[in-house]
Amino acid sequence: MTTPAPITSLQNSHVKRLVRLRTRREREQEGVILIEGARELHRAAASGVNLDTLYTCPALFSPEAHALAPELTHPHLTVLELSRAAFEKVSGRENPDGLLGLAPTPRAALPEPGPDAVTVVLHGLEKPGNVGAILRTADAAGADAVIVLGRGADPYGPNVIRASQGSVFSLPVAVMDEQAAQDWLAARAFTTVACTPDAPRTYWDAPLTGRVALLLGTEHEGLPAHWRDTDHSVSIPMNAARGADSLNVATAAALVLFECARQRRTGSRA
Repeated sequence: MTTPAPITSLQNSHVKRLVRLRTRREREQEGVILIEGARELHRAAASGVNLDTLYTCPALFSPEAHALAPELTHPHLTVLELSRAAFEKVSGRENPDGLLGLAPTPRAALPEPGPDAVTVVLHGLEKPGNVGAILRTADAAGADAVIVLGRGADPYGPNVIRASQGSVFSLPVAVMDEQAAQDWLAARAFTTVACTPDAPRTYWDAPLTGRVALLLGTEHEGLPAHWRDTDHSVSIPMNAARGADSLNVATAAALVLFECARQRRTGSRA
């Protein structure tokens, strides 16, 4: 699985390259993504992602990493071993498990939606933790696709991959400009649902069956006006008596996504 001599120098070209690839610009220029961690690499492999290079550090292996490493091999895979110091230099985690892979950037095509398809549209979200959590929830709730508009958080950035627990590889995730996204949704007759705090209708009272696109904006600005002009706008009721007036966007997404799932299961808003 590994080279005879581990890479030990922090000035080694592989180490320097991996450090550079922690920035979005470098990843986009090379057309690659970083996938770190046994869980994330397992999800990627199960979804058909083929690694170009696998970097290992057996001294840091968790039980999961030890079991997974042999399963990741394929005829065209380059496997390189790093020393503990070198791996900790390139890792983005406090407690790395000794596995990090490079793969070509996925180019997900949006599937043609079924009659009850749910698509999540993210406008301007910049925090990787929020984007990753929404991807993880969308996967768990059975959503069919996620559209990331413009230059928000990189959906294939290492922190998004980690926050999604690898779910970014399990469902189609497309980066699109706003007009292309609007055209795609309109051509397929999606009901658009803007999630916004000032909407008079609560999310559990809105019809969320059929083809539904859930629109989510940033916590501080929300959705712009041209994305709030939708079929439905929904809000999540707050306990205003105690001063609560908003939720984290990932939490809000989870509530509405699972209400979509509930309505599909029961066939009712009740």
